[in-house]
Amino acid sequence: MTIHSVSVSDRNLYKCKFDGGGESEEREIQVEGRRNITLTADSYTIQGQQSVTLTCYVENSAGWKYQWFRQTSTDSARTRLQTADDGESDRFSISQGGIYTCRGWRSDPDAVTPESNAVTIENAANKPKPRLTADKTITPVGGSVTLTCSVDGFADWKYDWFRQTSESSAPQLIRNVNPNRVISVYQGGIYYCRGGRGDSVFYTEDSNKVTIQETVSNKAVVTLQPNGPLIYSGETITVRCEIEGGEDTGWEYEWSENNRVSSQKDKEFRISASSSSNVNFMCKGRRDLYFSTEWSEAVTLRRSLNKAKPTLRADSDIIPVGGSVTLTCSVDSSADWKYYWFRRDSGFSALQSITNVKPVNKVSEGGIYQCRAGRGDPEIFTEDSRAVTVRKTVPNKAVVTVQPNWTEIYSGETIMLRCEIHDGDTEWEYEWKSPRYTYPNNNEYMISKASSYHSGNYRCRGRKKNEHISTEWSADIKLTVSYNPPAAVLTVSPSWLSPGDSVTLSCEVEHPSAGWRFYWYKTVPKLSDYSSIYELLPGSINGTEQDSYIIHGPTHTAGHMCRAGRGDPVYYIQDSKPGFVWSGDVHSAMTLKVSPDRVQHFTNDSVSLSCEGNFTKWRVRWFPEDRYWSDCYYRRFMTGSTCNISSSQQSDAVYWCESGSGEFSNAVNITIQKADIILVSPVHPVIEGQSVTLGCKLKRGELLSVSFYQNDKLIQNDTRRELNISAVSKSDEGFYKCKYSGEESAQSWMSVQAVSRPENSSSLVPLIVGLVCVVVFIILLILLYLYRRSKDSHSVRPIQSESTNQDSATHHMVNLNETQDHIYNSLLHGDVCVYESIRGSEDPENDDYVNSGAQSQNSHLRRTNRQR
Repeated sequence: MTIHSVSVSDRNLYKCKFDGGGESEEREIQVEGRRNITLTADSYTIQGQQSVTLTCYVENSAGWKYQWFRQTSTDSARTRLQTADDGESDRFSISQGGIYTCRGWRSDPDAVTPESNAVTIENAANKPKPRLTADKTITPVGGSVTLTCSVDGFADWKYDWFRQTSESSAPQLIRNVNPNRVISVYQGGIYYCRGGRGDSVFYTEDSNKVTIQETVSNKAVVTLQPNGPLIYSGETITVRCEIEGGEDTGWEYEWSENNRVSSQKDKEFRISASSSSNVNFMCKGRRDLYFSTEWSEAVTLRRSLNKAKPTLRADSDIIPVGGSVTLTCSVDSSADWKYYWFRRDSGFSALQSITNVKPVNKVSEGGIYQCRAGRGDPEIFTEDSRAVTVRKTVPNKAVVTVQPNWTEIYSGETIMLRCEIHDGDTEWEYEWKSPRYTYPNNNEYMISKASSYHSGNYRCRGRKKNEHISTEWSADIKLTVSYNPPAAVLTVSPSWLSPGDSVTLSCEVEHPSAGWRFYWYKTVPKLSDYSSIYELLPGSINGTEQDSYIIHGPTHTAGHMCRAGRGDPVYYIQDSKPGFVWSGDVHSAMTLKVSPDRVQHFTNDSVSLSCEGNFTKWRVRWFPEDRYWSDCYYRRFMTGSTCNISSSQQSDAVYWCESGSGEFSNAVNITIQKADIILVSPVHPVIEGQSVTLGCKLKRGELLSVSFYQNDKLIQNDTRRELNISAVSKSDEGFYKCKYSGEESAQSWMSVQAVSRPENSSSLVPLIVGLVCVVVFIILLILLYLYRRSKDSHSVRPIQSESTNQDSATHHMVNLNETQDHIYNSLLHGDVCVYESIRGSEDPENDDYVNSGAQSQNSHLRRTNRQR
């Protein structure tokens, strides 16, 4: 019969099913819930081949039989054990470890007890050993250490904790059957633990031991004597461990050198500079094995196999008048050095000792100073310091001057700095401070080719030869060197000439007041290689101080250029771009013809330009809006004596002719219109009295009715498609445009030129002027003669003849006509009377009108340029 399962609660009855003979029957089994059943063992550990006897005790045990059960672990299945005597005995011998229980049962009456308590039996060879760990081994002052005891493989352990004051002392139980495996301790000592579990407690082996040291509040400090972080060859230093906040007796000492525990146990010891390595020292004090201070802060000792060399510094190398200079001698950061001072008059004289053992010394006498230091007993000396020269200041003052007298210079310029000492400089030597170096001996400092390297402050001072006496440093002179020199900018006024106009050339530079001189040039065609050269204008071979130059009465188109330079040797900046003055007058030497003869052209129109004159070589040039001038050879097509251009590749420009002998033709203004309508007007000025026809042209189609405007005023509006003027006068000069069916052309200027005077009338003017000048000159000579005789008669010193000085502008007015050159040369040499040829209109009012017309033409050019 096998009992599958029984459970009990108090005295309830249960039905159990028994297996037997293929049939089953139900019985009632009384569970003896009130029976006390206890399982005990004579040992809880199986040693070697021995066995352990289990005893199952049931209260009022008469008639009971016993069943035995075993588990290998708490979570494994329970196994019933078979007994030889069919369970008659309440004892059972086992030879295996495990978790054991028992139960009593009987058949008359049928009854069964609950299971007994569980008993754990361990094999001695498998007895666990706890592992004890500590979060730290030293308790901080007022703190604690956390201990953790761990047993692997089984749960439900309780822990016993033990402490020893020494290895030989008896352990003290500090916690008994503590369910926590973690505790905190506050005392130093040797700690270990063990685990136990079960009613009849099974104990593990003892854990490993952990030594905990208790930190006391006393503080350890490492000191050095002498008190310096560096010792030198021949020196010995004492290293000491001081315990603060308590008696200095009863302490033991531990040392750490470079983070390694040292064998040194004394309170202090001596060390010499036997090697050049650094050493970090720490120490702590200990009362016994478990009570100590914390480690001190590390102190680093540096060792050198060389002698120390002091550093000597002076707050100034010049003693001010009536003052002193402070010298400072120092050796690392130690405070135990004594200092010794020396002075000599020159590099060859003997050293003189100065009584002073302090690191600071104030001196009021010039000379060469040194120091050295010593310390220890016996005293060890350092090397001598470097020599410091101190000079006594005299009241003479040094001043830096610049020649040429400007401080903003450009890369490549030459400049001279000079050191001048007031009240004499015959016995002085000189010293310079530049932005990078100090230069001795010379009172002049030449910069031959300046660069940005030379930018900065310069100063100088003087010192007397063979004496420690000098001036103070001069005030700074600041030089600024730029890599970007300015370019000259030429302006020409007016740009379009009227008959008899003078032209003013102006040359502008970024710094006009910084010593610039100006050089003036005219353009000379060079047809051999289709280029131009520049020739100096009269009076500018050495340059002019003024930045303007007047050319009187030019009558033709011309090109000009200016440049600027300064210094000796002369430093030239970039030449200006060429500037042009244009004349629209047609003269006999050379004439520019345009076909078709009109100012305005449509895009894609073909235009031919030809030069007419008695010249074998010539070229057409133009000056477009972008200010880049070129000629027909490079960008246009030449056919015989004609330059053909395509307006699709051309912008608005001024055109003229140049010959191989330097002649210039009249200039014409040609504009390219993108509109569908243009004005047809002549490119050359119209002579008074001639007839002229203005027209209007469409890009596509025919005109029916056209409106014409002069200076924005409607002057004709009918079916005539042209504006005819039979005899042109100055009143017809102005801006013209046309309109057709809502379309309006651009406006163009029509210039009217006055009729020239007959030669015989104009030739009388210089003759009359000449006669008048001769008469005036004779009268002045007579008056001068009478005046001198009058002075002589009164015993007065005779008047010396002086040349008449003209104003500065006169020196720069040059007329290209040879007669006028002669006249201006006469002016420069003091001649009283000169004459010039003058062209003009017979009608003075008409002359004013011509001038106003030229101004209107210039206004038209400016307005046209703005419209472009």
